[in-house]
Order: sequence, then structure tokens, then C-alpha cells
Amino acid sequence: MTTSNDSQNQNLTVRIQDAHDRKSDGNDHFRLSNWNEALVLYRAGLNRLPKSIETSEKVTSLPEGDEYSEQEIQVTGEQTSAVNISTSESLEPGLTAEEELELTKLRAVLHANIAACHVKLNVEGEHKESVAACTEALKNNPSYEKALQRRASSNEAINTWSSLTAAQEDYETLKTLVQSPSQKAGIESKLSSLRPRLEAAQKNETAEMIDKMKGFGNSILGRFGLSTENFKLEPNGQGGYSMNFVK
Repeated sequence: MTTSNDSQNQNLTVRIQDAHDRKSDGNDHFRLSNWNEALVLYRAGLNRLPKSIETSEKVTSLPEGDEYSEQEIQVTGEQTSAVNISTSESLEPGLTAEEELELTKLRAVLHANIAACHVKLNVEGEHKESVAACTEALKNNPSYEKALQRRASSNEAINTWSSLTAAQEDYETLKTLVQSPSQKAGIESKLSSLRPRLEAAQKNETAEMIDKMKGFGNSILGRFGLSTENFKLEPNGQGGYSMNFVK
């Protein structure tokens, strides 16, 4: 006689296999440069899996089965390493901890593949979608190198002060994960090229913010025949500034 747990396990097994099949079909489309078709299939595979669950177990390798090995959005190759994956107490009924970890790895791969599709589509807003998908992958596997690489790459493409800061943080994390000297050198090269861009973005966005504040201030002060030019900030010698009125 088939029990309820047996039925649930069989149903889950079918769903996991469906997810793998959709991922495989998505990989085929990806190799043919059919980015939208691959994206639909990766999302369909993800939708076949139970919702994300958090655990404190360890697995001994990074997620595998990723869709390609092109170099343009990778900083380094990926090495096998221990990965922390966080989960909660609510395992899917009848699921072992090992099976739950396998599900977590599969979720991470599908999210990372979705991010890769957004990178390839390369139109306005797609890099933000890539960042969001990589973030979901990293929730399932915080040490997933490809997801860190893709998120950093997409944040570089977004090219704002905040996104470049986030890219810098991901490259710093990657530097602690990769093993070989050549990998570390590649990431350090990325960081070196990123620093002047980060400084420039900070200066530009700060200047824009000050200009907007001046514009707002002038709209108020103009009612009184004044402008922000009538107020000068000068160092007070104590690490702060004093505001002086100038006619």
C-alpha cells in the first residue's frame, strides 16, 4: 500500500526531474544564443521546485551543471570547495537533509543561469535583473563563485556609485574564495581598474546631489531676494564647518 509520504516523495522526485529537464533544455537554447527561450525554461524549472528553505549544513562542492564556460563574464575558473548553505527546520515532508541540500544547489544554479540570460540580453534594465537573480542564487549558496562573478560584472555595467561599491565587495569576497595565484591576480586586476571608476562615480553623484540641493535652496531663498551664494561654508578648525552670510 502506498502511504501519503511515499506519494509526496514520488511527486517531489518528479518535480525535481522536471526541473533538471527544463534546465537541460534551457542549456541547449543558451548554447544556440536563444536567450529568451533559455530564460523561460530556467524559470519554469525553478517554479517546479519547492520554495527556498534555509539550513546550516555543508556541502563539499559548488553547484554544477551550469550552462556554459564562456570567459567574458567570468573573472576566474571555478574551484571545488566547501560551501555554507543556510536552512530552517521546515524541511519538505519526507525529505532528508541531503536531498534538501541537493534542492538548494539546484535552485542556486537555476537562479545563476537566469542571471546569465539577462546578461546576454544586454538591454536596459537587464543587468539589474541579473543582480537580483544572482542575489537569489547566493541566498541558497553564499560561496557560489559564478554568481558572485556575474553579480559583480552586472553591477559594473550599471556603473553607479552604489553598484560599483557592491561590485567591489563581491570581488573582495571572491578573492577569499579562489585558490590559485592566477585567479587572485585576475580579481586584483579587476579591483585595481574598479577603484578609479568608483572614486569618479562618487564625485559625480555627490556633485549632482549638491547641485540639486542648491537648486532647491535657491527656489526657497529667491523669495527673500537671496541665493545659496549668500551662504559660505568655512572650516571651523574643529573638524566641522561654520556658515557665514555674504552680501
